[in-house]
Amino acid sequence: METTVSVEQVSRAFGKKTVLSGVSLHMEKGQIYGLIGPSGAGKTTLVKMMVGMDKPDQGTIEVLRTPMPSLSMLQQIGYMAQSDALYNELTGEENLRFFASMFNMGKTEQKKRIAYAAELVNLTDELKKKVSAYSGGMKRRLSLAIALLHNPPILILDEPTVGIDPELRQSIWAELIRLKGTEQKTIIITTHVMDEAEKCDVLAMVREGRILASGTPVQLKQQYEAENLEAVFLRAGGKES
Repeated sequence: METTVSVEQVSRAFGKKTVLSGVSLHMEKGQIYGLIGPSGAGKTTLVKMMVGMDKPDQGTIEVLRTPMPSLSMLQQIGYMAQSDALYNELTGEENLRFFASMFNMGKTEQKKRIAYAAELVNLTDELKKKVSAYSGGMKRRLSLAIALLHNPPILILDEPTVGIDPELRQSIWAELIRLKGTEQKTIIITTHVMDEAEKCDVLAMVREGRILASGTPVQLKQQYEAENLEAVFLRAGGKES
C-alpha cells in the first residue's frame, strides 16, 4: 500500500490547553480513514494541520511525501471544513465557478466537474438561488461539492454529512466508496456517527487529543470483544468494563 498522508508524533496546544498529544497516523491510497470521537477531541485541529491551515508544535505531517503546510499541495487536497466557507450573496453556481477558477481546469473540464458535483449532492435545481436562501443542509451539500470540484487525489472531510437527510447521505457514501475504489482516492473523514464509522476501512478513535485505538472496524470489535463501535470506544477509553 502507498502511504499518502503521514502524521508522526504530532502535538498541538493552544495556550495551556493541550489539544493533540503525540498523534501518529498513516493513511493509504484507496482507503477511507475515519477519525471518530466526541466534540473537542482534537479531530478538527488534526485535519486542519493535514490541510496546512495550522502547524504542529511538535512532530511532522506529510501529504504525498511533502511536508505540510505547503501551498503546492492545495491542488492535491479537497477540503470540506466543519464550518461552511461560502459567499452568501452569490448563487450556488457562482460559488462553484469561483472555487473552480482557483484550480488548473479548462472551461470544458470546469463545466463538467461543476455538473458532476452539483448532481452528486442533489443541488442541480438549486444552483440559481443565492446561498443566503439555502438551508443549513444545502450549504453543507454545496461545501461538499466544492471539495470535490478539482478531482483531488486526497479528500479531507470534516463531518461532511451533518444536516443531510438519510437518503442523500446514503448516496454520498456510495460515491465516496466508489471514489476510493475505482479512483483510488485517499478519503479522510471525521465523524461521531457510528454507522458511518462502520463504512470506513480504518478508524482512529480520538479522545482528549490522543489516539485510543486504531484498526479496521472488525479488528477493533474483536480486540475489545464488543458488538459495536460505540462499545469499542467506551472500552478503549476505560469508560466501560
